[in-house]
Order: sequence, then C-alpha cells, then structure tokens
Amino acid sequence: MNGFALSGDGQRALLTIAREAIRAAARGEVYRPPEPAPDELERRHGVFVSLHKGGELRGCIGYITAQDPLYLQVARAARSAAMDDSRFPPVAPEEVESLDIEISVLSVPIPVSCADDIELGRHGIIVSLEGRRALFLPQVAPAQGWDKKTTLQCLCLKAGLKPDDWKSEAGLSVFEAFVFGEV
Repeated sequence: MNGFALSGDGQRALLTIAREAIRAAARGEVYRPPEPAPDELERRHGVFVSLHKGGELRGCIGYITAQDPLYLQVARAARSAAMDDSRFPPVAPEEVESLDIEISVLSVPIPVSCADDIELGRHGIIVSLEGRRALFLPQVAPAQGWDKKTTLQCLCLKAGLKPDDWKSEAGLSVFEAFVFGEV
C-alpha cells in the first residue's frame, strides 16, 4: 500500500477493539471504542474484518471506502462480521473466544483497464456492473488456489453477474491491503 503500515501497538489496539465489539454484540450490547492514543488509528481507510473459527471463515464484512476514523470502522465491521454476515448465523457469546480475527486495511481502489493489470495475491479486486458489485480481498485467490480467470469468474458470480462479464462489460478496480491478525 505504498509503504502504509500500522505499528505493532496500532495493530494490537485494533484487534482489541474488534474483539470487544464482537463480545458486546454477542451479548446484545452496544460497544463504543475508547478514543485511541495513536494518531495512526485516526487515519481514514476502507477496512474489512474477517472472522475464522477452526480455520474456517465465520464472517467477513467491511467498507471499501473510509466513512470514519479507522478505529471506528474496525469496531463497526467487526460487529457486522459477527452478527450480519448473511452466510452465517450470528456469533453466540460462547463462540467469541474461539474466533480468530483478521483485519485488512485497504488502499483507495483504482480502476484498471483489463485483467492483465491485476496481480493475484497483491491486489484485491472489485467488479461492478449495472449497480451490482462484489469484492475479493487480496488473500482470497491464493487461499483458494484460484488462477486469475477462476478468481474473476467467482467474483462475477458473487456479484450476481454472468461468470464472463469481467471480460468485456464489467468495471474492474484493484486495491492493496495491509493485513494482520490472529490467524
């Protein structure tokens, strides 16, 4: 991300905020993170929070663009990943401690003219067409063992598009991510 990184303290603070937001949500409580000391947590970036349990995805929600300071975005994304990911039931209070948290802090997406401009493992990808949009984080394709064509086809299907819409009609954008966590 053009040299962007978070200090170890910043990473630990965001992981703590994410865990506390999940814990509160599982108990049906509202969590308000404390104002952070490190200025780096006030930066504005898109962010995704991924939850894993036993090595399997348990929830993933995020924001492509920055609406609030990073620490608030992380708290909101963590709560949503635990409670609002339609692929999974809400996280129960007894599950919270068994979850591994991964946070991806995003660079600003930039449009690309074709799939040749995408570097799997480095770039996250956004596909969009006719009001439909889907995103894969940079770590998705390598984790799944997908090549570029398979990645783009799966991304189109995730967006509710035809598998080959990426070839001509759909818009493609890429971003990079600073990824850290407990997994």
